[in-house]
This record gives sequence, C-alpha cells and structure tokens, in this order.
Amino acid sequence: MQQETVIVLDFGGQYNQLIARRVRECNVYCEIYSYRTDLAKIKAKNPKGIIFTGGPNSAYLPDSPTIDPEIYNWGVPILGICYGSQLMMHMLGGKVCKAPEREYGKTLVDLDTASPLFDTLPAQNVCWMSHNDYIEQAAPGFEIVAHTPNCPVAAVQDKARGLYAVQFHPEVLHTENGTKILHNFVYNVCRCAGDWKMDSFVENSVKALREKIGDGKVLCALSGGVDSSVCAAMLAKAIGKQLTCVFVDHGLLRKNEREQVCEVFGEGGQFDINFVCVDARDRFYKKLAGQDAPERKRKIIGEEFIRVFEDEAKKIGAVDFLAQGTIYPDVVESGLGGESATIKSHHNVGGLPDYVDFKEIVEPLRDLFKDEVRQAGLELGLPYEMVWRQPFPGPGLAVRCIGAVTKERLAILREADAIFREEIVKAGLERDVNQYFAVITDMRSVGVMGDSRTYDYTVALRAVLRPVAMRSERNRMQPVTSRAKLTNTGLLPRSSTYFFTGRMRNRGRVPTMPRKNSRIMPSTSWK
Repeated sequence: MQQETVIVLDFGGQYNQLIARRVRECNVYCEIYSYRTDLAKIKAKNPKGIIFTGGPNSAYLPDSPTIDPEIYNWGVPILGICYGSQLMMHMLGGKVCKAPEREYGKTLVDLDTASPLFDTLPAQNVCWMSHNDYIEQAAPGFEIVAHTPNCPVAAVQDKARGLYAVQFHPEVLHTENGTKILHNFVYNVCRCAGDWKMDSFVENSVKALREKIGDGKVLCALSGGVDSSVCAAMLAKAIGKQLTCVFVDHGLLRKNEREQVCEVFGEGGQFDINFVCVDARDRFYKKLAGQDAPERKRKIIGEEFIRVFEDEAKKIGAVDFLAQGTIYPDVVESGLGGESATIKSHHNVGGLPDYVDFKEIVEPLRDLFKDEVRQAGLELGLPYEMVWRQPFPGPGLAVRCIGAVTKERLAILREADAIFREEIVKAGLERDVNQYFAVITDMRSVGVMGDSRTYDYTVALRAVLRPVAMRSERNRMQPVTSRAKLTNTGLLPRSSTYFFTGRMRNRGRVPTMPRKNSRIMPSTSWK
C-alpha cells in the first residue's frame, strides 16, 4: 500500500526542513522538493497535500520563483506559507505589493475560527510574521480568514478548491498553536489518516532490507554516532551475521567514544554481528596535515573513509553492499533536496569519491530527521544513552577544529568537549539543550597560571536550546548553582558562543563569576 505523503515545495525558504518536521510530528509522512521539480514527478507521488514554503523574493517580480498554474487544478489541497501565500494570490488574480509597514516578529492575529485551518484555535493568536510584501487584495473566490492591523489579508481560503494561504509562519515555535494549524491542514483539509509511525517504519524497513539484501553481505560504516548506530542496529535485526560493522578510529573521536562503541557492538555486546575496529589515526592525520579549509577537510575525510572500508572489504572477502547512516537533513543540506542553497557538504552525501568498490550503497535512514532516528533507535532496543548522545558530524572533531588539525589541538578540544558535556549533564540540562559542543578556534589568548604567563588556544562553547535549532532567539535559562556550568547571569541565547582559554583548569578569580570551582567562563564576563 502506498504511504500517504504531503509534499513541501521549496521556494528558497529557510524553514523548509522545519515545515516537513512539523508535518511528520502530526504522523503524516512528508518530503521536500524544489519548486523547479518536474510536476509529473510530484503528481506521481499522489500527494495528499502540498505546502508552498516561504522565500526571499517578491512574487510580483518577473524573475521570481513560480510554478506551473496547472497544480491548482489537480484537486490536491495546497497551503501557501509567507512567500507561498503571496505567490498563490498573485497567480490566481489577487494583488501583492510592498507593504506600507513591514511586519517582523510576534504579532497578534485575528482568526476566523470557522475556517477548518483554525478549528479549535482562539479568536486571537500570536503568530510569527516576517515579510516586506503583503497581500493587498485576495484572489477571486477566496475569503479572508485572518488579519492584523497592518496586514488586511493574513490568511485566506477557497474551501471548494482546497486552497489555503497564511502570511505568517505556523511552523516556527514563536507561532502559538502553529503545529495545530498544520495538523488541521493535514487532517481537516487533506483528510490524512496519520499512518506515519516509527514502530511501523522500523518493521517495514527491516522487512525491506531483508528482501533487498537477500543472502548478500553488508559492510556498515559505523562511526559511533546516533545515525550510524541506529543504522547498524536496524541491519543487525534484519540480517544478523551477514553484517560486518567496521568502526574506524580516525583520531577525531570524542573522549572514550571508541571504548563505548566497542562495548555495545563488539564481542559480548547486544548484537550478533561481525565487528571490526580499525586504528587509522595516523592515516587520517597525514591526509589532513596542512589542511585548514572546512569543506576540504570534509571531502578528505569522506574519501579516506571509503578507502579504509575498501581495504577492510578486501580482507573480509566478497561484500555486496556498503551501509551508511545518512539522514534526511544530510540530503537537504547537501543541496540534493529542496531549493535552498547548499549549506555544507556531508561526508556521506556527495562527498564520496567517483569510484566506490561496492555493488550498492544502503541508507535505511535516508528519509528520517534526527528526532525520528532517535525514536527508531529506541524501537530497535539501543541503549538510551547511545540514542540520546549528542549529535556528532561524520568528519568528527576535525570540523570543530578551526584551522589546522594537529594532535595537540585535538587533545585540548577532546578534553574541553568532554568537560562541557559532563557539566551540562550534571546541571540537568541535557534534555533542555538541543546541541552543545566545544570548538577550538585558531586564536590564542594570554593568561596567567600560578605566577607565570601562558599563551593558549581559545575554545568556544556552543549551546542551542530545544526543541528546534532552526530558529534562534534570546531565551532565559535557570542560573546554574554549582560550578558555574554556563553562566551566572541566567541569560543564554538559543544560539550562543562562550569562550574560555587553556587546558580547562581553574585560572583564578573572574570578576563576574565568583564561584571558585568554575571551569567555564562565558565571554560576557570578559572586560
């Protein structure tokens, strides 16, 4: 049976992934495609609904992104968001122009709660606005169902054709009841059944892997991160001893990571598989010597990973498939999904060398977001600590090492990162902070240790609050009362950088952080 799907058509908006995530949170499967995608391909997906994203352009300009108007005649419900709403109105006969007054930020919007889009919502709702243009006049056949003092057409609907448009962003957390609005669209308008569940996904994926692989042998690229660990666990459940997991210690791992991975997947662990641990530290260090450009480092590490796996495959014998823990954001951020520009290359997407000595690559998690990968990991029985460990890039600490990669700098970074993560856990913040890690910069700073002058590297600490890292604003955290884990001001932006210097020892008193045992000094305390 074909899985019901909602398609997000990306017009260059920064929230394309976030929209898809929100739809999936409603238990409806969702995929992202560029507005340039051949409509025949979209139609072949038999979508239950389509969502137009926002974008930076003006719909009324001749060179702005647009779409074949035939899409409005499919009978498939469409929701336009921000630019998507303006494009819909412009194409169907409404008037879009530069707004007399720009709206940006949280805005109180008056809603017509008789609309299926706003069912069970309050008559006034705080929404996130971000637009210079606005819909001055709705297209024929549409009724206005939301407005603000500065935006006379904040939402419209043509119920007969299933066409809806909102000027605000329901996908961001700043919009109260935003997920409920998307829920109403996929259920009240698109009539979805909500069959996207992680238990059924795992069951179906395991079955599909068995059928695809048959009696073939699989070599799994196990990095020890959440993605590759869940990938390995799924394959272990599907094919058992046909799977060989190769864990490469490239010298770019976090503290004690090698030992933790070997304990779970190695001999005596919970999986009946073949496990190989390869010490390739010197090999990677030589390749990375003198390299300081992050994109170049990513490409080098990706290619060397494959070379290592090829070498191991030759030792193991005939291997038919290479398995990788690629996830959906890897695909989108690499410029292979949606319209948004390439954000970064991923070592397992597009960074592979032209020649790969395997029959085929298997990527069972390619359609999942990170939170869905964690759910799958729990369904597969992985330890809670492994499933909820901090996200870690495939290229490892190399991309958190600004500038040259050396053993000395990696050792400092590894220890700093371990201390930072340890302090977050001790403060009870590990589930409140989405991602937190250390970065060693290419700057040095003068300090004092004892009575002597020091000149050490500067380390940056980054913390992004839950639940979404795609939208940043200042947010208040409870002050840490022991050992000054983060800051003694009680203020921490959603996306913030903190600095401290040296080898993580107590450097003496800091004027704004009087606690003696502080190991982390926020940049806001520097004079």
